[in-house]
Amino acid sequence: MLRRRRRESGDQPDPDQESVIDDQPPVQDTVGPWDISDNYPETERIDCGSLLIPVREGFDVQINVAEEQGAWVAVVHGESGMQLQAFAAPRSGGLWDEVRHEIAANIAESGGSCQEDDGPAGTELRAQVPAEDESGQRGQLQPVRFVGFDGPRWFLRGVISGPAATDASAGIPFDDLFADVVVVRGDYPAPPREQLEIKLPEEARQALEAQLAEENGGWDLPDPFTRGPEITETR
Repeated sequence: MLRRRRRESGDQPDPDQESVIDDQPPVQDTVGPWDISDNYPETERIDCGSLLIPVREGFDVQINVAEEQGAWVAVVHGESGMQLQAFAAPRSGGLWDEVRHEIAANIAESGGSCQEDDGPAGTELRAQVPAEDESGQRGQLQPVRFVGFDGPRWFLRGVISGPAATDASAGIPFDDLFADVVVVRGDYPAPPREQLEIKLPEEARQALEAQLAEENGGWDLPDPFTRGPEITETR
């Protein structure tokens, strides 16, 4: 499993230079995904509540809501996409190991197949899953990559589909984006596997509220973030 590299062993401070080192800025973490408390690289990110999604040229960031799956962030680039969700996890970590085996079992039960592979974020699943048509019937198999990362009291999962699931060059931008996501766990207690809250960015929420109010004769809806609405930010 890939871990954050704080400092190489050869970079230990010299006691005689302690006063000089103390004046230097803190060493920046070099490997993500990041926790909000990490010293992560500064870049423009979209605030989606529990997830801060890095802005990338040519990527669309969408928030989707479904009755069974809850809310998730979808990042789309060309014909490929990646779904992102964060979950509460035990302090001991290791949730990705459990979830990975459960995903593999579910895929096999549904008639698909998968195998573990080493990816940029650690062990991942490369799967062939049955696609569903508009009537809900399972059809031909389609390639999907499941990537995961265990953070401090959280677990981040990404599901990559489209050409990026099999084409290494098409997958690199998604791997890079996954590694630059910042997770905001919060201090509140939550059972392991409970999904962390996804929110519309404030500007997008205000725009959607205004649009819905106009469409409904000036009446503001109590909660515009229900099944159906989708917000997309394109850069």
